[in-house]
Amino acid sequence: MTTPAQDAPLVFPSVAFRPLRLLIVCVALTGVATLAAGFTGHIFFGLFFGAGLALGLINALLVRRAVESITAEEHPLKKKMAVNSATRLLAITAIALAIAFVFRTSGGIAVLFGLAVFQALLVMSTSIPVLRKIRTNGLDVLDSESKG
Repeated sequence: MTTPAQDAPLVFPSVAFRPLRLLIVCVALTGVATLAAGFTGHIFFGLFFGAGLALGLINALLVRRAVESITAEEHPLKKKMAVNSATRLLAITAIALAIAFVFRTSGGIAVLFGLAVFQALLVMSTSIPVLRKIRTNGLDVLDSESKG
């Protein structure tokens, strides 16, 4: 008998997630965006862009914490992770949209741009090391990690 998908154990591969490196990149991007926005006379656009990057980083850290706590359980379920993800994404989106709406005349929409750019950064920063490892070790990445 097979286990229904919603009751199947939750399995997450280890991911090359480096929050400190992402923080440094976010701070640098915020500085560049604020400087560029300052030249156009809309300095708050750069600051709100940085707030979006910060929200994205907070979301990524919360994802890591949730994955660690849920997968540490004896029988982790996908449903629990899905509910956690939906709740977290709803909260982050509500905060970003509220900022964008309240500060719409000051460039609050940049929060949404910051969130989008952070997601691209996150995908690149986690997939590039994994692809490099696969390129050097082939597809037996798990075997090489357990040997070393």
